[in-house]
Amino acid sequence: MTTPSILFVCLGNICRSPLADGALRHAVRQRDLGWTVDSAGTGGWHSGDAPDPRAIAVARQHGVDIAMLRARQVRAEDFTRFDLILAMDHDNLAGLRAMAPSHPRAELRLALDLVEGRAGQAVADPYYGDASGFEATWADASAIADGVLRHFDAAR
Repeated sequence: MTTPSILFVCLGNICRSPLADGALRHAVRQRDLGWTVDSAGTGGWHSGDAPDPRAIAVARQHGVDIAMLRARQVRAEDFTRFDLILAMDHDNLAGLRAMAPSHPRAELRLALDLVEGRAGQAVADPYYGDASGFEATWADASAIADGVLRHFDAAR
């Protein structure tokens, strides 16, 4: 099997997907796996921006630095570059399916589909709430990272 490549997608790419990106990058680095991990948004209005300061803070509290990440919008080549594209919610999954080519290389799924007992659920968007929402999103991101590792381990 080739080295897996995973893209996390939310709306603006400043909260949920960078947290999932950071959690999986950290897990991959700890295991010296060398996978490709990235994140993007279906919307482009935050392109070039760092993650939300609250996302940076919660990741840092868990020993992960995501401050260097920069928001970008999903591009057509993402559907052929990545093996797995994980949407944070149903709206973004629908948006991805609408922009995908007729036969994408990437498998498109909800991120929480890879977490036991959470299939079909969305990662709540913490943007309009307080720091506790970012902690809940970090917990989901960590569970998703574990699920991605299990997914590709089972595929071997």
